Amino acid sequence: MKQILSYSLLAASLLAAMPSAHAQLMPSAQPTVAGATAGNGSLDRIVAVVEEDVILQSELDEAINAIVRQYASNPGQLPPKDVLARQVLDRLVLMKLQVQRANDQNIHVSDQDIDQAAGNVAQQNKMSLDQLRGAVEQDGYSYAAFRQQLSDQIIAQKLHESVVRDQVTVTDAEVNNLLASPSYKAGEVHLAHIAISTPANGGASDIAAAQAKADEAMKAIKGGMDFNAAAIRFSDAPDALDGGDLGWRRLDEVPPAFADAVGGLKPGETTGALRGPTGFHILKLVDTRAPGRQIVTEYHARQILIKPSEIVTPEQAEKKAQDLYTRIVDKKEDFSKLAKDESKDNTTANNGGDMGWFAKDAWGQAIATQIEQLKDNEVSHPIQTDAGWIVLQRLGTRQSDLTDQLQRDQARQAIGNRKADEAYENYLRELRSTSFVDIRVPELKDPDDKQASASTP
Repeated sequence: MKQILSYSLLAASLLAAMPSAHAQLMPSAQPTVAGATAGNGSLDRIVAVVEEDVILQSELDEAINAIVRQYASNPGQLPPKDVLARQVLDRLVLMKLQVQRANDQNIHVSDQDIDQAAGNVAQQNKMSLDQLRGAVEQDGYSYAAFRQQLSDQIIAQKLHESVVRDQVTVTDAEVNNLLASPSYKAGEVHLAHIAISTPANGGASDIAAAQAKADEAMKAIKGGMDFNAAAIRFSDAPDALDGGDLGWRRLDEVPPAFADAVGGLKPGETTGALRGPTGFHILKLVDTRAPGRQIVTEYHARQILIKPSEIVTPEQAEKKAQDLYTRIVDKKEDFSKLAKDESKDNTTANNGGDMGWFAKDAWGQAIATQIEQLKDNEVSHPIQTDAGWIVLQRLGTRQSDLTDQLQRDQARQAIGNRKADEAYENYLRELRSTSFVDIRVPELKDPDDKQASASTP
């Protein structure tokens, strides 16, 4: 079930936790206690203690098996079993730490959030929810555990938003400086990366060890190893098990030093090992997309909104909207005057319902659907929206070049995304280095992870 097990939270409207990474869903075991038996009847064991929580062998095994299934058609891309087990365990540890910290901050997930995320997974896999449940269970996983995985991912996303909300601001001056900078580069790049991190307070020996590992990765790539396979084998990043795929991003979102290195590549080429503030990075340019002019259709319209209220039932609101439609179309009453007298939309009523010029989706899907179907000066039958019942009149259309405005919006977003990436990466490094994590199984300890070794009693 490779497609289902790869769920990009970025694609969901409410999820954007790590803008460049695919969040990997790894079905976990149902909560158990120490001394419980695993599915094969053997005694389950604790492989790691994460603050006040634990990771069981059965949980780790199921997560590893999910990854192995993903690469069933190309198992050669997976690293040795001991390396894979450490990578998966590290991912589980980091997720538990994020969920715990979110719970400490009273960040919660509603059933509606989980339902929406499950619906997104089903839609991405061209399934109904019932078909998704069947596919999960057919692969031998609990659907309740699958939903718990979704819950954890959403909680981590909300924690990310909470962390960066107060730390990331973008000023107009920063946008202007970026657009005016000689180093500003338009267009988009599809990147993959290998990140080899150094400890938050690492010394010269830690840097040397990371450099050696980066050199080993470069040697493997030059020797013919597929970049995605090298990422799985060598990268420390959370997206390592996804082959280090960063997806498409604007070139101006990439840190300037890395953008300069990528700018000199052709698709398929790889940089050398680049030193960054958190370690060493190897980037592969998968593909590029040139910028183009952004010509969009804008609509001019006006509306009358009738809202249900404590004294107006939904049925009465619908009837009143229908009466207004009849007065406008059949009795030729003035739309503008009726809007001023009757509309409950505070932003447009005083202007005779005038909504100005707007892009199709600016006022929601219900209006977007109708505005395309209307002819100029035509009045719609009442439209049901979340706000109430709307009588809409399309006044005109035009083609607008929004390239400059969109460029500013994208530059602002690029700066914000870059700052958010840096802020959350630093947050996770600090969280990991200051949390109690005891890896109980010696062979699962990362020989380069001094923090894990130091935390063992």
